[in-house]
Amino acid sequence: METQTEIRSLWDSLLLWFNEEAVGIVFQIVGILLILIVGKILISLLKKWLTKSMGKSKKLNELMQKLILKIVAAVAWILLLVVILGQIGVNLAPIIAGLGVTGFILGFAFQETLGNLLAGVMIALNSPFRIGDYVEIGSISGSVRDMDMMSVTLATPDNKRVIMANKLIWGNAITNYSFTETRRVELGASIAYDSDVNKAKEILWDIINSYPEVLPEPKPMIEVIKLNDSSVDLVVRPWTKPGDYWTVYFRFQQEVLEKFRDAGLEIPFPQIDVHTPDAKQA
Repeated sequence: METQTEIRSLWDSLLLWFNEEAVGIVFQIVGILLILIVGKILISLLKKWLTKSMGKSKKLNELMQKLILKIVAAVAWILLLVVILGQIGVNLAPIIAGLGVTGFILGFAFQETLGNLLAGVMIALNSPFRIGDYVEIGSISGSVRDMDMMSVTLATPDNKRVIMANKLIWGNAITNYSFTETRRVELGASIAYDSDVNKAKEILWDIINSYPEVLPEPKPMIEVIKLNDSSVDLVVRPWTKPGDYWTVYFRFQQEVLEKFRDAGLEIPFPQIDVHTPDAKQA
């Protein structure tokens, strides 16, 4: 009888607890879930609005837009987490105090990662290139295919995929060939000393003027640039859009060879005159 009485008393206590506490816990869980759902929806709407707004701005490059979105999203999720912890009744003071020590340990352990992250911030702020630009960074050249806060992905002219850490990029000289709307093509041609320079210039002008890719402004230039030991060197400097650079460059080389030959202009090669004494005098 005593055992049954104890069991009944325990059962009554459990029922009383469920009646008083369980309902509050259920409501608390439901409240937290609602906060999470509403918070996630609001964060998604905020990111979409920011993406649309930043897409209209020409001052923000892709990396800066990604950085702003990540920062806003991170801050929003942290605020949402603080609200949830407040609902649960967690005391945030010890957690905030412990973040200082934890941050120091993590900063030491991930110093390389932090270095790339900070370099990514500098790239985003200074905007040395955009996606699609053709750049030269150190000894690597290629088109920028993607970039984030940790690395930049390049596609080389022979279609190799190169991923460079932001820390390496920011520590090197960056040459952006797509920065402006025009690019000067550096071309050259050589003729022998006994060839007609004016005729060579006339042929070179005809070649350049036949290219639709060559821009009328700035005006092209064709001049004698150097008198070598075996040749007279001419420089040809037309201007094109960056995307037409190699089209003009490679076409020019072949046409110069063909048209100089047709016109009888000698394309020189290194040669040395050797004079020997007469055999009879020896």
